[in-house]
Amino acid sequence: MPDTSFLSWPFFEDHHRALASDLEAWCEASLSNVDHTDTDKACISLVAMLGEAGWLEHSAVDPTAPGKLDVRSLCLIRETLARHDGLADFAFAMQGLGTGALSLFGSDAQRTWLSKTRTGSALSAFALSEQKSGSDVASMEMTAERDGNGYRLNGEKTWISNGGIADLYTVFARTGEAPGAKGLSAFLVPSDTPGLSVAERLDVMAPHPLARLSFEDVRLDADAMIGAPGDGFRIAMSVLDVFRSTVAAAALGFARRALEASLSRVKARELFGAPLADLQMVQGHIADMALDVDAAALLVYRAAWAKDMGAERVSREAAMAKLFSTDQAQVVIDKAVQLHGGEGVRTGSVTEKLYREIRALRIYEGASDVQKIVIARAVMAAQN
Repeated sequence: MPDTSFLSWPFFEDHHRALASDLEAWCEASLSNVDHTDTDKACISLVAMLGEAGWLEHSAVDPTAPGKLDVRSLCLIRETLARHDGLADFAFAMQGLGTGALSLFGSDAQRTWLSKTRTGSALSAFALSEQKSGSDVASMEMTAERDGNGYRLNGEKTWISNGGIADLYTVFARTGEAPGAKGLSAFLVPSDTPGLSVAERLDVMAPHPLARLSFEDVRLDADAMIGAPGDGFRIAMSVLDVFRSTVAAAALGFARRALEASLSRVKARELFGAPLADLQMVQGHIADMALDVDAAALLVYRAAWAKDMGAERVSREAAMAKLFSTDQAQVVIDKAVQLHGGEGVRTGSVTEKLYREIRALRIYEGASDVQKIVIARAVMAAQN
């Protein structure tokens, strides 16, 4: 039985508590029999399921009634999905991240895509990273050169989630209005645009749809640009400001599942004639895990609450949440593996899956070391 006591914290309103309860019931009924044999098919199926059930309504603002994203709802959904199925969390997250720029900055025409992504009839992707520019977005090399009344894109993107199965990509490229970060722009690129191809599918230890994309003279009309020329870096950071907290929430979901599995294990497993739970060393591990879970939850929902309350930027809060939650989820899951003994590393076991799932979260959307830089700069700037 999951611990829901945190829902009584003042970060939440009644509709958040109702959302968490309804989603928990849906996950119990819908996610246990999803076939993960073919990752692409599983992801496409999960997006359709999430859309049909209405959960993707939370992944973007209503295109017919523009508003703002409810970050607390996004975090609650990602935490719950991750606790049940890592790929379901991934499927939900990419529908939000992939269209985040459209939700926050898109034109009315561009936002018509949201009616498709919110129902699960179209998959989206966020194409920011390159081989030489992951965390250092300002060093991006992909170009978007003026071509008549439009643009022509050339270059590559890599480690793109949903790459190869997405119907639309939010793509960032250098338009050259100024050096570095000030010379980037964002574009909406449908997957069937001539010149866009999948150069390579990327396999990782926790299977997800990932690809390296090639852009060869991809011709776009001027209205494909999201926002204004040179706004790309600001758009990318604004989107990450929202969704970085949700990565932390997914890590929190993994950690909660590891703690739940460990509690069941130590109560049922006997050692020297008594349950493992009677051993003080085991109790110490459980206490450490519970502490990390609650501390992570406080940081996650503080960041989400601050954004929902109108903070223009929550870079410091989101970075703290992501750094602590992902790093400590790794620690919690490692303890869970240890408490399960040999069963903890059995292929297909809950703890083995969690052990593979958690590692990538400490890298994508800003690696842990980068989050430390963000936090330090924010703290030092506050003292000036």
